[in-house]
Amino acid sequence: MHENDITSKIINAGIEVHKALGPGLLESAYKECLFYQLAKNGLNVQKEKPLPLVYEEVKLDCGYRIDLLVENKVVIEIKSVEALSDLHIAQTLTYLKLGSYKIGLLMNFNVVLLKNGIKRIINGII
Repeated sequence: MHENDITSKIINAGIEVHKALGPGLLESAYKECLFYQLAKNGLNVQKEKPLPLVYEEVKLDCGYRIDLLVENKVVIEIKSVEALSDLHIAQTLTYLKLGSYKIGLLMNFNVVLLKNGIKRIINGII
């Protein structure tokens, strides 16, 4: 499955979750519900996937974890904040770089319309 098809399915599932729950909950609630919805929709999804940091020849387990990884291609970073910041974007970009992934979705569920809380990040391009 191509990344564009995957991101489309993720966004649709996120909208379903957001319509059911609305804004104002903790990030963990949205993560669990989106994980469930994506798996229910037949996508291969991993939750809290460990992401080691490799520096020179040393592999360090620094506790980095991808919120959700879909089809081993698309990173999802979930937030429930007043507004997304450059730091949130940088965090998602770092996960893409460390895991050698091409595309990520930064999703802030603490908005009235979820489409206003989604940033698609591709190879460092927002």
